[in-house]
Amino acid sequence: MSTSISQHFSPWSLLKFTFPSIIMMMFMSLYTIVDGIFISRFIGSNALSSLNIVYPVASIVIAIGTMLATGGNAVISRYLGEEKIQLAKECLSLFTLTGFLLSLLMSILSLLFPDFSRALGANDLLLADCRTYLSILMGFAPACMLQTLFQSYLVTAGAPHLGLFLTMIAGIINAGLDYVLIVSCDLGIAGAALATGLGQMVPALAGLVFFLNQKHALHLTRFTMHTKELIQACYNGSSEMVNQFSNAVITFLFNIILMRLAGPNGVAAITILLYGQFLFNAFYLGFSIGISPIVGYQYGAENRKELKSIYRISFRFVSLSSVIIAFAAVYLSTGIVTIFTDDPKTHALAVTGFGIFAYNFLFSGFNIASSGFFTALSDGKSSAIISFCRTLLFTVISLLVLPRFFGVNGAWLAIPVAEFVTLLLSIWMHRKYLYRFI
Repeated sequence: MSTSISQHFSPWSLLKFTFPSIIMMMFMSLYTIVDGIFISRFIGSNALSSLNIVYPVASIVIAIGTMLATGGNAVISRYLGEEKIQLAKECLSLFTLTGFLLSLLMSILSLLFPDFSRALGANDLLLADCRTYLSILMGFAPACMLQTLFQSYLVTAGAPHLGLFLTMIAGIINAGLDYVLIVSCDLGIAGAALATGLGQMVPALAGLVFFLNQKHALHLTRFTMHTKELIQACYNGSSEMVNQFSNAVITFLFNIILMRLAGPNGVAAITILLYGQFLFNAFYLGFSIGISPIVGYQYGAENRKELKSIYRISFRFVSLSSVIIAFAAVYLSTGIVTIFTDDPKTHALAVTGFGIFAYNFLFSGFNIASSGFFTALSDGKSSAIISFCRTLLFTVISLLVLPRFFGVNGAWLAIPVAEFVTLLLSIWMHRKYLYRFI
């Protein structure tokens, strides 16, 4: 395990090491995207709008899981670098149990308050589908939590390819069940929720089996309460949690604004755009997860030379790939939208929107990687500042201001403007704070 993350990394070997995490995160994002394609194509745009309205609740589970996964990884990998193996195992166990219990609590709360969808913006036309999708999906919240945790912890345990394999299998099962339950069994939006939940069960259970096996150097074990480490994990991962939690807030604001400006078709259109963002940003989130244990290990080992090398390789790769991804997204915008819908009004809104919205990918990769690098260095404060400004503060300001002057196009511009301003902040924070580590 430690050999794989302590070695010297060339550009090729670093990308090779992070590749499973990148693909894994992109497959994770495909869960919701595949649901959206089947729902839009076989149920309708209103059902797609319903899915997006309740998504903020489900994303809170992912937010907490991402916090414990990325922040916990920084703690675990640092202890591995310091050769405190038993403490690393106990922290792994503590973070896993904490995440599971919190997700179980959220699952129970969602069952106790089934009509919460109305507070999220659902009207009478969408309420029934919202209630159905949310209640079923949140029943699988513990599986979603464990999947989120294990996809990161498997990288630190030296088994990134296993995480990739499990995620791919889960994605295939999810897509297959979508067809069976929505199309063949005609279960509608309930079938989509069941397909997603059952798909999440695969990596959750398999990951649990892996970490219960004491033959692996990093495994679940009995532990005493490590309050300091738990707080540190939450603090370190707060930026990633803010990132995910902000998705819930921003999705809510988009739904309210687009419902006012363009009705259910506008909500369906922004759903398609956010799916695109979800998929492309998953690329960089996966890259950040991949390099996190390496950075954390070298930081714990105080190997500044290797840290500097990893830093240079990482941000050169991010800068080049961001340009490629952004222009590919703009060029393919019509094709991407067509996959989701053939409704004329939704299609026209989404095509116009995606052509504007896609330019945010020029900047988002650098911002995500910057936040992830600070997290891996246990500098949760700097990481949280970048994530908070990028995903919440600047985006909320843009959403509240730009539509007043540019209408619907102002909504499409909000994310690119927020990402660009965050890019300027990230560059400044690199110069002021990051260089002290490398």
